[in-house]
Amino acid sequence: MRRDRMTLGLIFMLPLVQLLLFGYAIQTEVKHIPTVVFDQSLSVESRDLLDAFGASGYFDMTYAASSYTEVNQMIDSGAAKVGIIFPPDFARVIQRGESGQVQVIVDASDNMVANQAMAVANSIGLLQSQKVLLQSKQFKGPPYDIRVRPWYNPDGITAFYMVPAILGIIVTMTMVIMTSMGIVRERERGTLEQLIVTPIKSYELMIGKIVPYIALGYLQITVALLVGVLIFHVPIRGSLLELYLLTLFFITASLGLGILISNIAKSQMQAFQMSFFVMLPSILLSGFMFPREAMPKVIYYLSTIIPLTYYLDIIRGIVLKGIGFPYLVGQVVSLLVFSVVLLTLSILKFKKKIA
Repeated sequence: MRRDRMTLGLIFMLPLVQLLLFGYAIQTEVKHIPTVVFDQSLSVESRDLLDAFGASGYFDMTYAASSYTEVNQMIDSGAAKVGIIFPPDFARVIQRGESGQVQVIVDASDNMVANQAMAVANSIGLLQSQKVLLQSKQFKGPPYDIRVRPWYNPDGITAFYMVPAILGIIVTMTMVIMTSMGIVRERERGTLEQLIVTPIKSYELMIGKIVPYIALGYLQITVALLVGVLIFHVPIRGSLLELYLLTLFFITASLGLGILISNIAKSQMQAFQMSFFVMLPSILLSGFMFPREAMPKVIYYLSTIIPLTYYLDIIRGIVLKGIGFPYLVGQVVSLLVFSVVLLTLSILKFKKKIA
C-alpha cells in the first residue's frame, strides 16, 4: 500500500471529498423552482398573489408566457417545472366577492419537486385567502381557489419516475465500471501483448473495444424497458426509436469515461475506485434521487459535467412526457460533446505498449 501511492491517495481522499460534496449538496427541501406565468388578468389582485408565490422562496418567476401553448412548451422542455395561469376575469370575480380560480400546472415527472410545489401552492392560496378575509367580509368562500394540475404522472406513481432513471444508472455502471476494469485486467494478464505486434492502429483497437459494449448497453436497455413496461406498467409515451437513437450518445459518453479511467489506472483496484468515484456523483447529483433545483448553485453547475444529468432529461422526457428531439437538442449536444472529448482523450492517451 505504501508503494502504491495512487491507491493510497484514493483510499483517503475519495471518502473525504465525497463526504464534503454530498453533505453540502444533498437537500430534500426544494426551493427556487423555475416557474412560468401566464397572467391574462394583469391586475393588482393577480400581482399580489404572484408576489406571495415569489416571496415564499419556492417559486422563481423565471418566464412570462403570452399563451397556453407557450406554457405547455416551457413545461414540456423542462425549462419550467411549474406554470401559473390567471384567467382574464380574475380581478372582476374577486371584486364581486367570489372565489378567483388560479390554475397551477406542475411537472409531476419529478415526484419530489411536484409534491413540494403542490403542497406549497395550496398553502399559499390558503394563507393569502385568510389575509383577504380578515380585511373584507364580503366573501362567502376563500378568495383564491388554487387548482393544481399535475402533469405526466398525475397519480404520483414512484415507479414511473424511478424506473427510467434506474435504466440510466444501469447503463452507467456497465459502461464505466466494466469497461475500465476489463481493459486494465487485460493489461495485467498480458493479453495486450498479442495486440502490440499487430498492424492495427490505436483508434482501431479502441473501436474494437467499444463496439461490443455498445451492443451490451442496448441489450440492457431493452431488458430494462421490458421489465418496466410488463412489471411496473411504465408508459412509454414518446417514440421508442428516438429513445434508442438518443441513447447512443449517452452510451458513447459513458464508454469514453470508462476507457479514460482504464488509461489512467494501473490496477483493477484503482480502476474500481475511480469508477466508484464517478458513480456516486452520477447517482446523487444528476437528479436521479434528489432534485437538482434543491442543490446549492455551485453543486447545481457542477452536476452539468455529469453525462447522466442529460440522459435523465432525455429518457424521462420521452417515456413520461412524450416529447422528442426538438425539446432535447441541448441535452443531445451536451452528450455529443462529452462523447467526442472523452473518446478523443482516451485515444490520444492509449498507447499500444505494455504499461
